[in-house]
Amino acid sequence: MRTLYLFLLVILGNVPQHALVAQSRKASVDPTGRFDRYVQQAVRDWQVPGLTVTVVKDGRVLFKKGYGVREAGKTEPINTETLFAMASTTKAMTAACLGMLVDEGKLRWDDPVINYLPDFQLYDPAVTRELRVRDLLIHNTGVGNADYLWTAMQIPSDEILHRMRFVKPVYSFRSGFIYQNIMYLAAGKVVEKVSGMPWETFIHKRIFEPLNMRRTQALVRQVTDANRARPHIQINDTIRLVDSRTEEELVDAIGPAGSAWTCPDDIAAWMQCMLDSGRYGGKTLLKPATWAELLKPQTLVTDSQFYPTQQLTKPVWKTYGLGWFQHDYRGHRINLHTGSLTGMIAIHAQLPDHKLAVYVQGNLDHTELRHAIMYRAFDEFALGVSHDWSTEFRQLYGGIRQRAKAAERKADSTRVRNTNPSLPLTAYVGSYNSPLYGNATVTIKDSKLHISINNAMTGTLAHWHFDTFRLAYDQFWNGHDPVSFILNSQGRVARLNWNGAELEKQPDVSGKGLAGGK
Repeated sequence: MRTLYLFLLVILGNVPQHALVAQSRKASVDPTGRFDRYVQQAVRDWQVPGLTVTVVKDGRVLFKKGYGVREAGKTEPINTETLFAMASTTKAMTAACLGMLVDEGKLRWDDPVINYLPDFQLYDPAVTRELRVRDLLIHNTGVGNADYLWTAMQIPSDEILHRMRFVKPVYSFRSGFIYQNIMYLAAGKVVEKVSGMPWETFIHKRIFEPLNMRRTQALVRQVTDANRARPHIQINDTIRLVDSRTEEELVDAIGPAGSAWTCPDDIAAWMQCMLDSGRYGGKTLLKPATWAELLKPQTLVTDSQFYPTQQLTKPVWKTYGLGWFQHDYRGHRINLHTGSLTGMIAIHAQLPDHKLAVYVQGNLDHTELRHAIMYRAFDEFALGVSHDWSTEFRQLYGGIRQRAKAAERKADSTRVRNTNPSLPLTAYVGSYNSPLYGNATVTIKDSKLHISINNAMTGTLAHWHFDTFRLAYDQFWNGHDPVSFILNSQGRVARLNWNGAELEKQPDVSGKGLAGGK
């Protein structure tokens, strides 16, 4: 009727100019095209080699596209079948796996963990006794970051859990929030204990198969398809390929925390399922009450543990559910979770009262373009706002990087010049051990000290000052770390301190030492 009215006005020569302009604008508006152009520009601005974006709304796929290439310098394009790391967006799936067992009456959220994992101990026996299944998912156990148990070691998952008893707490049980990956490994072990099948088998049978996620894999070692993204990192404005045989493979040891890989063609089903009370394609993965429990705020998140984007979005509240961060945005609740591995990123976010979700994956380390695309999708497809989050976040994170570089320069200025090690280099050679941190071996090659930490991280030790050396990792993406040698009262090397981790020097029973090379 509106179009007919305008047509008659034109015929009569009495059409208001503003009405024609408004009608023309309405006809030309294409939200998906505008969003696509925005993402294309943002990918160029952030220099991301490859990226995928998936948007679902009201039970259907609204947008699904790949951008760029799988590997910088090569031509294989990203498409909707290209596999990327899910990283920590896997956590929501692990929580859902536990929820399925709750639905079956095989466990309860507030059951003691020791009912299922009697050998799992934390540093404080009281916390071990009081730890509940729910606590494994909400980062409130008092244990700080313990990622060195998998990023700097090549030990099986059971050994990782065993060493948690040596990790001292950094805050009181349930009194704070520090993001903790290892507890999700424990959650996966609970799934295994209760269901009788490994976590990676359970998630495949109970989530991937019902949702027809045919390309999705639970573990990195299962990803054999050539159509997969390769990880990259930006070093001094240069995009460099990361050796994918590193953290990607190590993360399998804590699989339930972040080892899954997926693509847009698959992840859309999971997104729709989690927007629709755990239902998809006539199947019900979770009871409505259990689904609601996953997304119910469980604990408060502190400013220091939330994303720097809060400096611009200014949320009033920040919480964590079971595998989901949450905060307010333009008067609406958002459920979200990021995923980060060296060289790979992801984000899964929901605007539940608009039945809208967005999932972004990329192959450039910690590129916060993911947040910009997330907010832009909410603005474009639900909230009717036009805001350039990409430009603002680039400025925000650019400032953060500049401050980090300034802090490094300030730390470098504390170096005491013209000092020498207390002892000959051969005195620092040897094996060092810790029940928690594992093993480090110091050798001499080409008249320089070299170190191997758990056969996972290696590098050269260059003298800094006194008995402190600067470790330059062979795995360049790890940057540099301080390594100090501590002498005993006899003037002999007793301990090695690697970025705060202390290891005791072991006696050389062979009498040959570890010096080698030229």
